[in-house]
Amino acid sequence: MNFYRLAFASGVISVAILTAACSSTENKSTTETPAPKPQIKLPAPYTGQQALNQMAGLAWKWSPDAQPARLESVLTPETNGQDGKSTVWRGYFASPSHRATITFVCSGSRQKDAPPFGVSTEGAEGPYNANAANLAFLPLLLKTDTDKAFAIAQEHGGDALVKKDPQQPITYVLLKDKKQNLVWYVIYGTSEKDRKGIGVINATTGAFISAGK
Repeated sequence: MNFYRLAFASGVISVAILTAACSSTENKSTTETPAPKPQIKLPAPYTGQQALNQMAGLAWKWSPDAQPARLESVLTPETNGQDGKSTVWRGYFASPSHRATITFVCSGSRQKDAPPFGVSTEGAEGPYNANAANLAFLPLLLKTDTDKAFAIAQEHGGDALVKKDPQQPITYVLLKDKKQNLVWYVIYGTSEKDRKGIGVINATTGAFISAGK
């Protein structure tokens, strides 16, 4: 009888040991599984034409006859503009039927203080006046993008400025000039007022117009 009790007890102990061993192995395996690394969200820089195309869809939902009147890049720590791209663009649109203007922002920035990622409106609607009507243009007139405009400006004096300062910030403004031509102002500086040079490029034909300071 004692033999059977001992055999039974040994069997129970063996099962307990095996169960504990399996449990220990499972816990160890679970503990050693590395946690997934958080995905790093990279910024999404846009050329001027890419940003305008993004804004246009939302603008036409706002008003079917909305037309852009001005497009400008915004400097961020993520880009210096030397490749014709920026992570933040601001576009001003005008609508004759709506009798209003509105500002859209196209953002591919990941900065905490940047506009929300994607396309969004900025501020309230503004008045539609003669100046807005005069500046409005058809998007199809934009055939020369900012990367090309930058390359042209570089060939006409801009290269010297970039060689002098490899981190030279460059901003872009798309606007009608006095002759009603749609032009890119390639600005070697943080703004139109604070600049070291400027190149003016026809945004439809890609022709160089002028350069200066």
